[in-house]
Amino acid sequence: MSTKLSTGSKTPENRAPLIIAIANQKGGVGKTTTAINLATALAAAGKKTLVVDLDPQGNASTGLGRERGDRDQTSYQVIMGESPLSEAIVATEIPRLALVPSTIDLTGAEVELVTEPQRTYRLRRALRDPVMMQFEYVLIDCPPSLNLLTLNALAAAKSVIVPLQCEFFALEGLSLLLRTIETVQAKFNPGLEIEGILLTMFDGRNNLSGQVATDVRNYLGDKVFHTVIPRNVRISEAPSHGKPALLYDHKCTGSQAYIRLASELLRRERKSRAA
Repeated sequence: MSTKLSTGSKTPENRAPLIIAIANQKGGVGKTTTAINLATALAAAGKKTLVVDLDPQGNASTGLGRERGDRDQTSYQVIMGESPLSEAIVATEIPRLALVPSTIDLTGAEVELVTEPQRTYRLRRALRDPVMMQFEYVLIDCPPSLNLLTLNALAAAKSVIVPLQCEFFALEGLSLLLRTIETVQAKFNPGLEIEGILLTMFDGRNNLSGQVATDVRNYLGDKVFHTVIPRNVRISEAPSHGKPALLYDHKCTGSQAYIRLASELLRRERKSRAA
């Protein structure tokens, strides 16, 4: 059973963590799967990582082994200002990986905050907690909609990863999300960047998958990660066991893809800091 995260030392370089929102208003594209497994791969690479579950479905919490009946302080209390971030963070069975869990209560936050001033910045303020200096990476798992919770994540993040399923209609949704990101940049968070578009559920036997991948790369160029996440049964099975795929079967093609994604992300960040 996971426990409350104990207070610890700051990150090795005493630097604020990189906060990444994982967002796409379309459901079933691999947001939560990406949050769980990318975070696990980063932790395995020695990076202290925090997952903030901002989806009322709470699937990231379940996938990291946190039972629904064992979520006392959650992202709901954090975003409503009822609990500091430090009290909501719990450890997971994965070394260097912690979690802010979520429950269905988070659904009510949208209604409760609608008349509140600065409602888009609730998460940003919460993430100013000194406990954040313990982490090097923070991944925010967003709900499958462009609602107030997603806007809070985008307003708080330094960058956004967009998982994109390799199917035709995904391209239409991508255009809408890119427009939303531009709006957030203009109104709430001018420093927000696109960390990368992540092609998911790629099926090499399907010509459409290849065509979608080609079209997205032609359109967005270097913003598309080189790593592609394949369709993989073991990735789908892992959440039912309360584990990331990297723990459930680290040798499967999906797990290996997320390990490569973490390596690619780390290389990008090193290059960015050196520039």
